Amino acid sequence: MKKVAVIQDLSSFGKCSLTAAIPVLSVMGVQACPLPTAILSAQTGYPSYFYEDFTSKMPYFIKEWSKLNVTFDGIYTGFVTGREQIEYIFRFLDEFRTEKSIVLVDPVMGDVGEVYTIFTDELLARMRELVKSADVITPNVTECCLLTGMSYEKLASYTNEHDFLKAVEESGNLLQQQTGSRVIITGVNPPIGDSNQQQIGNMYLDESESFYSSTEYNGLSYSGTGDLFASVIMGSLMRGEDLQSSLTVARDFLSASIKDTSLEQVPGVEGVNFEKYLGMLL
Repeated sequence: MKKVAVIQDLSSFGKCSLTAAIPVLSVMGVQACPLPTAILSAQTGYPSYFYEDFTSKMPYFIKEWSKLNVTFDGIYTGFVTGREQIEYIFRFLDEFRTEKSIVLVDPVMGDVGEVYTIFTDELLARMRELVKSADVITPNVTECCLLTGMSYEKLASYTNEHDFLKAVEESGNLLQQQTGSRVIITGVNPPIGDSNQQQIGNMYLDESESFYSSTEYNGLSYSGTGDLFASVIMGSLMRGEDLQSSLTVARDFLSASIKDTSLEQVPGVEGVNFEKYLGMLL
């Protein structure tokens, strides 16, 4: 069985990060090996939560796992608390990455034009270096703009669907050229086009092609959907599936989960009802 090291936080409530990645990877036939970057009683969107930074514990995981002489088929990074954790991730890659390992970096820094409270210029500088070590990067539109230095405000000002998507593609191509990685920009939400139906989707770019896949958007935002998406992509890569088909699987899985969640009127902070749809990933 293939093993993936999953380096991100553990939040008890919110259905995100490790609580999203572990079940998705498991049902896709992959052993998830978690290395927590932080422990939270609930994800940070809740009005109150306990938070324990795990930076000082990360080297113990590296030390103990190295004693086991393990390697990983995949290494998947998500939420980190700052520059120091990224330094430990570089150490982790030096210790455990092999020529066959696939590295996926989800550069969690912000969304909808706003940066998260963890964001600093130091974090951005080191994240720009970390994504250069990745085989696949899964930023949202905000994070892609941060990584490339392109203006999110200018992007958000477009009122034409075609021009908006062209600008997103330009940002993605720049990130791809800077890193040499395959890039999947998530949460692409263009202005309403000819269909008069709001859409949301994902844009894939590599050195030779790009494509955009979308579905109807209900205008709501839910915790953990980006983590679920990236986890499906990681699981698909471990199964040797091509990324275009992986995007379709991830889109359909999330669409079903979000529709179910919307019908039950679950608050966005609680995440989506993905559990009953895990069978779609078999």
